Amino acid sequence: MPISIRSIETAVPATVLRQDEIRDLFARQPDLSRLGGRLVHAAFDASGIDTRYTVIDELGTEHARRVVEESGEDAEPVTFYDAASGAILSPATGRRNDVFTGTSPALFLAAAHAALDAVPDLDAADITHVITVSCTGFFAPGPDFQIVRELGLAPSTQRYHLGFMGCYAAFPALRAAHAFCLADPDAVVLVVSVELCSLHLASSDDPDTIVASSVFADGAAAAVVTGRPAPKGAAVLDLDAFETVITPIGEADMAWTIGDHGFEMVLSRYVPSIIEEHIVSALTPLLETAAAVADQPHAAIPRWAIHPGGRSILDKVQSTLGLSDAQLEPSRETLRTVGNISSATVLFVLRRILHGEAQRAEGDLVCAMAFGPGLTVETALLTHRITGDELAA
Repeated sequence: MPISIRSIETAVPATVLRQDEIRDLFARQPDLSRLGGRLVHAAFDASGIDTRYTVIDELGTEHARRVVEESGEDAEPVTFYDAASGAILSPATGRRNDVFTGTSPALFLAAAHAALDAVPDLDAADITHVITVSCTGFFAPGPDFQIVRELGLAPSTQRYHLGFMGCYAAFPALRAAHAFCLADPDAVVLVVSVELCSLHLASSDDPDTIVASSVFADGAAAAVVTGRPAPKGAAVLDLDAFETVITPIGEADMAWTIGDHGFEMVLSRYVPSIIEEHIVSALTPLLETAAAVADQPHAAIPRWAIHPGGRSILDKVQSTLGLSDAQLEPSRETLRTVGNISSATVLFVLRRILHGEAQRAEGDLVCAMAFGPGLTVETALLTHRITGDELAA
């Protein structure tokens, strides 16, 4: 019996960041040099992003207008952005993490509820394992605990958290879910990723910081994974194979560290070139597990779910592998509409494939991949399938 993703659902905060508006905000910071201002315009304009979302409501247009109108002794305190002066602030890491603790539950619980509600033949009593993922904040008892309590799961539900792995972490989470289901055919695993990347954005002349500020965003995604039979007519993604590859170079080009004023991203301009050079060899171990495509051009795989770390990364993957615009559409549209939400992003992409009406075809093979610190390349093969009589409940 195949082990499948039965649903994927997502949630984003209410505050929308329009890329041109947030670009102008970063470009006019008083501590920015003229070169830094030009780099801001170049990075934001080349990002391939129209909108992103943030839990920092201070960055919202309406909130900023209200702060300016109410400025004075009675003005509410600000943490990340002083609309009255137009300055992006630099709160301490502890304050940023306090905001993560206060705002992340609404997102990961919304995504988890929606993912479970999207599987009508399962309910809270069926969940046996919860795996949570995040690299942008910490608290305990954490998201795994709150999901069990707020969704009314059994107190005996097994809980696991994958922390601080970066943009590829959804793959280890899905791989662990797959392993749990192999060990227990009755297992139902809820995987939930929540990332609040905007909490760590900063104004700086540093090119890495500018690139990070131009692409990262907030959101959550949840998936239900099980080997239990699905009702006839259900859309599923079978988890066929996983592979992990560390590229020979790039350890210093993508990193994620904790500083006094937020978590600090290293995302050098060489990352797209490193991916371009090593993506074919990184995919080889995965494709060797599927005889039907092992000796075929990469474009022979119909569907692709590529983590949109940035537009230049997608461009390099597309040109190197010879993929079509249609094959990149789920990744590019995810980047355009929500930006890079670190580990949650590839689940946003896979949701477009699982639940999207366009290009739906039974038996389509899907190749998914993400990149993260190390430089680590995580890949997976999945099969998009509409269940038939042989799997009817």
